[in-house]
Amino acid sequence: MSTVEDTADTQAIAEELDRQAQLLESAPPQEILRWAVERYRAGGISLACSFGAQSVACIDMLHQMGLLSAVEVFYLDTGVLFPETHQTRLRIQERYGFFAVRVAPELSWEDQQIEYRGHLYQRAREGVDHCCHIRKVEPQRKYLQGKAAWITGMRRAHGRTRAELPVVGWDAVNGMAKINPMALVDDAALWGYIKANDVPYNPLYDQGYGSIGCNTPVCTKPGDARSGRWSGLGKTECGIHLDGKVIKSLDASGL
Repeated sequence: MSTVEDTADTQAIAEELDRQAQLLESAPPQEILRWAVERYRAGGISLACSFGAQSVACIDMLHQMGLLSAVEVFYLDTGVLFPETHQTRLRIQERYGFFAVRVAPELSWEDQQIEYRGHLYQRAREGVDHCCHIRKVEPQRKYLQGKAAWITGMRRAHGRTRAELPVVGWDAVNGMAKINPMALVDDAALWGYIKANDVPYNPLYDQGYGSIGCNTPVCTKPGDARSGRWSGLGKTECGIHLDGKVIKSLDASGL
């Protein structure tokens, strides 16, 4: 197939997903998840799980609908996740009876310090961006190759870089459908669901963390929503959600 034909096919798929997003705009997360699994299970569909509040809620929803076994849950092990995040992973796996696929960078955390002669996160914005790329962006893109779709826990309430997040869309970078079933869910509804269904969650939320990433001095601090992520660096996204269309950092980041 020629490049022109490939481009035309991709455009047609993207337009179809845009139409589907409009149809599902007011649908509950469960309906969006059911549609996605039924549509993409044959080609392979994965759930990106940070073991944050929205991720564990998605897992519970899939479990309650009997669809969790049709989805491959994966997590990015950067080598510097909080101990509480790993503990939450173990609790979630035990509760729902599955094992999440560990996706990790080629360089261990220790080898990265040797290769780059110290911590990249100590080298201002450029160093932090590079660290995110090595430990999150590259491993995830490699893992997603060959999949038909992936599910995220992204929400519009996370901030202005995600304010126009569609519930379904085309991920131009990874060349597949991207499903955001939690896009319209606000904090009250999210935590109401978690409490009502007794879903295990990361205890760091109870210590004032609004968003939980890597356990380094600059990546994750207590704060509302995503205000504690890369605080003071003008950075809003690690890079794994850059899709060339909707999710764009509002700063000068190259990731």
